[in-house]
Amino acid sequence: MDGLDITPKMAKVLKIFLEDPTQPRYGFEIMRLTGLASGSLYPMLARLERAGWLTKGKENIDPHAEGRPPRLHYFITGAAETAARRQLADLSAQYRPPTLVPARPRPHGSPA
Repeated sequence: MDGLDITPKMAKVLKIFLEDPTQPRYGFEIMRLTGLASGSLYPMLARLERAGWLTKGKENIDPHAEGRPPRLHYFITGAAETAARRQLADLSAQYRPPTLVPARPRPHGSPA
């Protein structure tokens, strides 16, 4: 699980799954929530699935009653949920700006 390098774009996708790990997500919904294009999103979902972070399944609906074909839903795995939370926290810490230290007064006449 830890062998996957999380990119900022991937972090956006994983965050959607972590908001409610029991909620299945489908491609267009993830595109809408993250602002990612399909050309970026779907290869990323496939990579996450190959790595064992996501599983997918087809929605169980009557296409005629719903007026649309069944969607492919993606689910985050239990092990991936733990790894993703840890890696997103690490990524957040890595990009967190340093805390500001109050400026010490400069001696009069010194360059700024």
